[in-house]
Amino acid sequence: MSASIDSVAISRAFLTPERPLDRWHSHYARWKLAHDPLYPGVLPLLRDDPHPLLDLGCGIGLLAHVLRGAGATQPYKGVDFDATKIVRARAAAAHRHLHDVAFDTADLSLGVPAHRGSVSILDMLQYLPEPLQSNVVSGAIACLVPGARLVIRTGLEDSSTRSRITDVVDRIGHRIGWMRSAPQRYPRREVLTEMLESAGLEVAWQSHLGRNVYNNWLVSARRPD
Repeated sequence: MSASIDSVAISRAFLTPERPLDRWHSHYARWKLAHDPLYPGVLPLLRDDPHPLLDLGCGIGLLAHVLRGAGATQPYKGVDFDATKIVRARAAAAHRHLHDVAFDTADLSLGVPAHRGSVSILDMLQYLPEPLQSNVVSGAIACLVPGARLVIRTGLEDSSTRSRITDVVDRIGHRIGWMRSAPQRYPRREVLTEMLESAGLEVAWQSHLGRNVYNNWLVSARRPD
């Protein structure tokens, strides 16, 4: 994992002195940052991007911590449907004094929040029904200014064993209460590619398996200058 991602320091930001036995978010953050290739994969794409970043489905806000830990200074706003996660995200960001970072609740079924800059959609599309997936991606594309980037990490719908394992793990996440929704449908590569390329974006796909068994892919779509 990247040396610029301090999983221990970030995880400690989610400890709450008033609830010393509540260590779930701290343990989750430490495991996620230490073992998932998500953030080391996303970091090179966004670290030097000067455009304001809108993080759709931000969860507890780990991307903000990773970016600031790597020296990135672009304004960051994370939104999520889960109000409890937003509360924890705000508290952890305040604990580490993250500059120019904000979090808010948002229902993406009502549209993508107004934004001009770059956008990230990480491990979230599969929890939306197919029509809403398209609306969210289209809304994210509309936010991009010249030189800005849309970064997506998602599982894909295919017939592979990895795809079936990914679906099982995501459903477990819903059952234990981490995700408020069960996975609806994984995007299809050809559909995403068509949407991004028809919008005139420069698109790059990267298999994002790491040392795990999930069917994850990293997509970078940049609007030319």
